[in-house]
Amino acid sequence: QVQLVESGGGLVQPGGSLRLSCIGSGFIFGIYTMSWYRQAPGKERELVATIAAAGSKTNYADSIKGRFTIARDNAKDTVYLQMNSLKPEDTAVYYCRADRSGRTSWGQGTQVTVSS
Repeated sequence: QVQLVESGGGLVQPGGSLRLSCIGSGFIFGIYTMSWYRQAPGKERELVATIAAAGSKTNYADSIKGRFTIARDNAKDTVYLQMNSLKPEDTAVYYCRADRSGRTSWGQGTQVTVSS
């Protein structure tokens, strides 16, 4: 079955960086659109970034433009989220999502905490 496993979260100081990874299995990773979402305590889950199957098109939430970069390595069935200049408001659980033809799968999430 489809499985997405995130890693790379943790505690970081404001201004720091983290790189999240999400490894997919059980499906043809290279033909799926991949996205990162996040959910902060008491808030709805929100889209952070999306990358098309071939990796040629990306889309970012305004709140993280210029600070976060989404990338994928289809040979490794992995999507990444490089997060720089982190702010306390970036604190959330970050989820990986795979989409194709109306089928959606989610990972279990990884916690990112930005605090001094």
